Amino acid sequence: MKDQITGEIAPNTGKFQDRFVTAKGDQRAKVSLSNPETLWFNTGTLCNIECENCYIFSSPTNDALVYITADEVSTYLDQLEARNWNVREIGFTGGEPFMNPDMIDMTRRCLERGYDVLILTNAMRPMTRKSVRAGLIQLIKQYGDKLTFRISVDHWSADLHDKERGAGAFAKTIEGMEWLRDQGATMAVAGRSVWGENDVEARAGYAALYAKYNFKIDAQDHGNTVIFPEMDEGADVPEITTACWDILNKSPDAVMCASSRMVVKRKGAAKPAVIACTLLPYAPEFELGETLEQAEKDVHLNHPHCAKFCVLGGASCSG
Repeated sequence: MKDQITGEIAPNTGKFQDRFVTAKGDQRAKVSLSNPETLWFNTGTLCNIECENCYIFSSPTNDALVYITADEVSTYLDQLEARNWNVREIGFTGGEPFMNPDMIDMTRRCLERGYDVLILTNAMRPMTRKSVRAGLIQLIKQYGDKLTFRISVDHWSADLHDKERGAGAFAKTIEGMEWLRDQGATMAVAGRSVWGENDVEARAGYAALYAKYNFKIDAQDHGNTVIFPEMDEGADVPEITTACWDILNKSPDAVMCASSRMVVKRKGAAKPAVIACTLLPYAPEFELGETLEQAEKDVHLNHPHCAKFCVLGGASCSG
């Protein structure tokens, strides 16, 4: 399809249209839920800031995904036990999770059942409110390294981080991380690969940052310092066929939707829904149903993110 203004052919024209077949007529790759390890909850798309390139369009006004409640989280924890999923980790993402008034209660309920908990946060003002801090102090003291905070630090330099997140954001995030450090919290970092650095350069920059502030985070550990590939839906990417697994020497079991699902609650919906991927909260074809049992079905890789981020980029949101 041509762009009406430029006359150029749009990227991915004709691709990712059919759930089962690629544009060239090949059988599309699919992934089974072979080893469920992480259940994600999106706490809501509201956020205290609006980043330049947020994949989920979180902002102070976007409530397309509304706050999930602690009781709704407990319902899915019950389902985990009933379905005998071998989940070890519960992840919370947003938006900014600490905008959700039930965040401390949700975290406690998961920890009480023995799960590891991973919270993705910008460590800014919502996390540092007095009531939230009081709850976190108790949880960190009681559960130690069963609770991990993965902090969004887009770049190890203030200038580039603030370019994405707004002036002064870096300093506020560092302040939040210093508070977590002083409580003895377990921290990790999520960065981005958009800056034109190679992996060695990026990790050296993060290592220097951690040393400066005495953060006990390993810059060389890819689970401790995660540097995500960019997710540009306009990029021209190949479709993944069943033949690609052998060509790429990759197993479908290594793709994120083989080991995780995410629960979201859409604005106006009576109940939450389970979706295949943390990266595709708005794509209706990746909504699998309201229950974990319904979410056990196969996922066909019918989106550019499936190819660029998961299969070719090799990234995962889990710890």
